[in-house]
Amino acid sequence: MSRWMRALIATLCGLALAACVHIVVILAGPSFAEEDAFSKLQDTLEAEQAELIGGIGAPDTWFPKPDPATAIAACAFDLGEGPTRISAKTGPLFQSLSIHTRKNGIIFAVTDRAAVRGDLEIVVMTPEQLDEARMLDESGETTRQDVRVVSPQTEGFVIIRVASPYPSLNSTTEAVAKSVSCTIDGD
Repeated sequence: MSRWMRALIATLCGLALAACVHIVVILAGPSFAEEDAFSKLQDTLEAEQAELIGGIGAPDTWFPKPDPATAIAACAFDLGEGPTRISAKTGPLFQSLSIHTRKNGIIFAVTDRAAVRGDLEIVVMTPEQLDEARMLDESGETTRQDVRVVSPQTEGFVIIRVASPYPSLNSTTEAVAKSVSCTIDGD
């Protein structure tokens, strides 16, 4: 094997190794982040209503690239205290909710089109809490009809987005976003 061929193979091996290291660093980076979304929303664990994190046209938000015609609210949850019930009243404004775990990203998303008679009820729970809820269902102790979402982690947060079709509805849009409740389910 010639000298040039060995140099070429060594260079290619070095480039392949560098590419692998870069990919690993990029994928592992978020797990080492200290200022993640859950950390910024930790104060909302005790609150019963969502907190506005991005008003319409507000440039001072930590949320990346917010839509200027959308109000964004959020609340955090900890399933170690029990299942979390997310309740929203729907109306003429477009509304969407997305549920995220602390580390794995989005696990569920829904729009106001899934509402039943103007109410959107979602219960986020662990697999063990789901088993308990199913036992209550079988025994006839509960009659609620809600959407159940199983979370692979106990900590997470909900992002609520409400779109404002006209500037005159901006304050109403922000009020609707803040009105979503995130409480520990007491069933």
